[in-house]
Amino acid sequence: MSTSSTDDSVGRGTKASKVLKDHKKPTPAALKGAIQLGIGYAVGNLSSKPDRDVLMQDFSVVESVYLPSEGSSLTPAHHYPDFRLKTYAPLAFRYFRELFGIKPDDYLYSMINEPLIELSNPGASSSWFYLTSDDEFIIKTVQHKEAEFLQKLLPGYYMNLNQNPRTLLPKFYGLYCIQCGGTTVRVVVMNNVLPRAIKMHYKYDLKGSSYKRRASRKERAKACPTFKDLDFQEMHEGLLFDHDTYNALIKTLQRDCRVLESFKIMDYSLLLGIHVLDRKPLSRGSRCDSRKGQKVLYSTALESIQGNVKDPEPVADDDTLGGIPAKHKDEHLLIFLGIIDILQSYRFIKKVEHSWKALVHDGDTVSVHRPSFYADRFLNFMGSTVFKKLHPLRGTSSKRKRSSFYAVRSASQELLSTRREEKKDEKKAQSMDNLDGKFYTSSKQPDLLPRPAVSFESTGNDDKDLESSEDRRASSSTIALDDPLPSLGMSQSDSDLDDYLGNVSFLFSSEEK
Repeated sequence: MSTSSTDDSVGRGTKASKVLKDHKKPTPAALKGAIQLGIGYAVGNLSSKPDRDVLMQDFSVVESVYLPSEGSSLTPAHHYPDFRLKTYAPLAFRYFRELFGIKPDDYLYSMINEPLIELSNPGASSSWFYLTSDDEFIIKTVQHKEAEFLQKLLPGYYMNLNQNPRTLLPKFYGLYCIQCGGTTVRVVVMNNVLPRAIKMHYKYDLKGSSYKRRASRKERAKACPTFKDLDFQEMHEGLLFDHDTYNALIKTLQRDCRVLESFKIMDYSLLLGIHVLDRKPLSRGSRCDSRKGQKVLYSTALESIQGNVKDPEPVADDDTLGGIPAKHKDEHLLIFLGIIDILQSYRFIKKVEHSWKALVHDGDTVSVHRPSFYADRFLNFMGSTVFKKLHPLRGTSSKRKRSSFYAVRSASQELLSTRREEKKDEKKAQSMDNLDGKFYTSSKQPDLLPRPAVSFESTGNDDKDLESSEDRRASSSTIALDDPLPSLGMSQSDSDLDDYLGNVSFLFSSEEK
């Protein structure tokens, strides 16, 4: 009895040691290789499925396959530990890639052509970041809740992209799960916001809040640190854009923030990269050659904020890679930006976090807040502190004066033509009166004076008439533009010239006032 129990315990111990051996945690290099191999397999396997419209049930599909190291009839052999691959909503993500002009062969080549480049993580999360060798795609590890939230978000994300593919929101190209040696890693494939081919002299992670929004000493000690909101206010006085670019940028941010608010998303950031053109010529790395033929539509900052274009084509060139031109003081800049970390919903744990921080600090200054308030604060900070309009150049005032001169000139010509017609009518009326031997003032022209009859006798009535005529003449001079007094003793050409010059001088004086 004791012998059998001993044998059972030994058997269980042997089995447990075997399980521990099989579930030995993989090295970072092995895990990175498994991620790369798994994504490549999923994309290649999807090519055998026919194209069709995306259905509602496609957003909840999860495909699972086991990839042993020795290979199988369906999977290739590899030198990594055995792992299981889960692919979330493969048909839906294939549609997203097609929407952004990503061909399956190009996507597959980017993923498996060369080893992934591991990037440092500037954020507070424990995520890992990998970059493809062609500088096109970012692979980021996400938590289970974030992956679950993204899958629920896909139908609304699908609708938003159909309405407007030009957005600063993250562009998701795939969601995968790798289970290897007892380690579960979920990764999402996104667009790369900051190209490595251009040196970023400044990098910022901006939220619009002020509580603990300053880079730590450890972060500042890095070769290329990522600063935060309070650092930006100390180091920059705002980035200046021309009128059209500023309006397009703010409009895009407003539209994106309202979309996030409708999904109850908060605690997102604006990743901002600044390249100073005046410091050094653009550093062209060897990896940038592959970026010349850009594979992804709407992936650059300049494309994301542009208006409607009939034939959308990549605008990134060898000099700017799609950066937005801007100025800061006397420096000429290229701006690269995008909204990141949008997989944070205002769940119960976030509400508790906001309530706890609000007890210790000002609740409006902490980053965690309800989605509507967070969006308004974010937009206000970006539109008033980070991004500003360029003041109009001096040449615009001279152009305005020149245009006002032409406007005055045309207005005076109109007045002159109307006055000529009025004079013709008055002369006809006076000629008819002269034929009848009668002189009277027109009822339509109360300030028009008749030519007085020649008389050598002076009476009191004549003096009164003379005084009233002088009063009329004075009143007529004050409204000369509206109802002028014709000069019967002058020639027609001299009268017109004087009238034209008088109108021009009057209108110019009113323009200056």
